[in-house]
Amino acid sequence: MKEILKLGGILLLVTAIAGAALSMVNAITKPKIEEQKRKITRQALVAALPTADPSVIEPVKENDNIVYYIGYRSPDKTEIAGYAFVAKKSGYSSVIETMVGVDTTGKIIGLKVMEQKETPGLGTKIEEIRYGEDSPWFQVQFLNRYADELAVKQDNGPIESITGATISSRAVTNSIKEGIEILSEKLGGFKKKIELTSEQN
Repeated sequence: MKEILKLGGILLLVTAIAGAALSMVNAITKPKIEEQKRKITRQALVAALPTADPSVIEPVKENDNIVYYIGYRSPDKTEIAGYAFVAKKSGYSSVIETMVGVDTTGKIIGLKVMEQKETPGLGTKIEEIRYGEDSPWFQVQFLNRYADELAVKQDNGPIESITGATISSRAVTNSIKEGIEILSEKLGGFKKKIELTSEQN
């Protein structure tokens, strides 16, 4: 009985030490991880809203959760450059997160994949930059398109899927389409394209 109590005490002590060590590691690494996430988000926002002043891209929250971002062209906030949101959907082997920016008519003006762990050499090509090009070819296809134009070719749309990675391609495409539709509902609809044209004339 004494041996059992002794072993139990040793196990309890080891568990307590391990728990304390994990808490200490978490306390040290958590701020660094959060700072890295903020950095990635900020870089993605700048890419998604290229016509906005980076100093005036602000989150819009509901119940302390960020629903979308709004970007202004200048610090005086007199003109909206666009809106941004994070699109998420499960791909082949991970959840793919993409920061997407649209102008006031709902047209895509920028995007950047923030996180993905798809199959190397296949799904990971959603971030591939071809030789001689400056931007990921798959993502460039989305620029200047509206939600009703978003579908991969296998679904009778204009977006060319990555060879061998249709699931990943479809996940990105559908998540962006759904995200724009949700944003439109939150905003009470986008500004009509015809209205923008008449104002410019």
